[in-house]
Amino acid sequence: MATTRTFDTMLNDHLNYDLLKEEIIKRVLILNKCEIDNDWKGGTLPVPFKAAGGSSVSFGSLTASTDISEAKMVRGEITTMPELWGSMIFNHRDFIEHDGKVNENSFLKLLPEVIEDFMDYVKNAASITMLSNSYFASATATGDASGNLTVDRPERFDINQKVIIDDGDSSPATGYVLNVNINTSVVNFVTTRGGATPLDLSGYSLAQATRCYYDGAQTNAFTSLKASLLSAANGGGSPLYGQTKTAFPFLQAINVPGAAITAANIVEKLFDAYTTVLKLGKGGMNKEAVMSWKHLGSIMKALESGKGAFHIIPNSQKVTAYGWTEITIMGVAGALKVVGVQEMDDDAIFIMDWSACKVHSNGFFRKRVGPDGRSYFEVRATTGYSYIQDICFLGDLVLNRPSRCGIIYSISY
Repeated sequence: MATTRTFDTMLNDHLNYDLLKEEIIKRVLILNKCEIDNDWKGGTLPVPFKAAGGSSVSFGSLTASTDISEAKMVRGEITTMPELWGSMIFNHRDFIEHDGKVNENSFLKLLPEVIEDFMDYVKNAASITMLSNSYFASATATGDASGNLTVDRPERFDINQKVIIDDGDSSPATGYVLNVNINTSVVNFVTTRGGATPLDLSGYSLAQATRCYYDGAQTNAFTSLKASLLSAANGGGSPLYGQTKTAFPFLQAINVPGAAITAANIVEKLFDAYTTVLKLGKGGMNKEAVMSWKHLGSIMKALESGKGAFHIIPNSQKVTAYGWTEITIMGVAGALKVVGVQEMDDDAIFIMDWSACKVHSNGFFRKRVGPDGRSYFEVRATTGYSYIQDICFLGDLVLNRPSRCGIIYSISY
């Protein structure tokens, strides 16, 4: 005799761990490129760095035994595990037939759409904060009392999205997106989800660097590659996992100024920076340049119209369905893979040796399962029943060999 299918059983069957893991890895560049270690169970994570290598070389005689330089390791650490939570909600009314039972056909029609939207949201939140910043957009004009804010990345906002707006001066404001004008880059905020009362943003000025954050990202975002690669003088963090970058050459990524880069000279400047990283860095030749679609477009236009020393290696172009494109360029310094990523900001280009970083987590992305074994939480209201499923990622990005990588910063063309 056939058994009755329950809502929980269907969720377990059709949103299993392996499917979730594979989809997230496909969509997030860093998770696709970096080694993943799922053994961090919380608490302090030690991050060992090489501080110095053996450097005793002597001509004409042996180095005295008391004068030999030893390799030195220093201990960095991450004391708090960042958490990313994603939540999906299903309404009971969407699934039932007239006999009042959850229908599997209805479930299978609704689930793919909900999961697809959820995966895109998780991809954006994880990728933006791991690559660039704890904030996902910046204001390009002072806000107004009607809730309007002009931003640099309007495509990152969704209707009803909860956003924390902060200028570093006024108290952070919590707003909900009412509408987005993609062509003017203006986002309109209200005080409550689904409400109509404008959020007064007249005190949030361009001069005070107003920024938009995912809920909780100001204090619990992942460690970003940009902050790890940049020196303190160029806008990055002074310490890296508790160790001062300037104290050890191995903690310092190669910083190359990019203010002189234009759409016309970007290929030459990129290879100049690549050569600098190869010269000053402490890693091998296996490096990739990670950049925004804007810069990738400029490079492809320059290579298409120019007849210089650079060219795209035939059949090297790879386009993914999840937001990045790869090409390999041959130049005088050898071949360089160039990766254009939708979530990258325009002000920087990373030159990465992916063996220099690792993602540490507690079990990767996984569903929250209650003590009763159910992977959803049922909510009863006067308007009906709904089911909430929470999925979490507990972990962080660790750049434990910064000196193998580089960053071109302050790009503004």
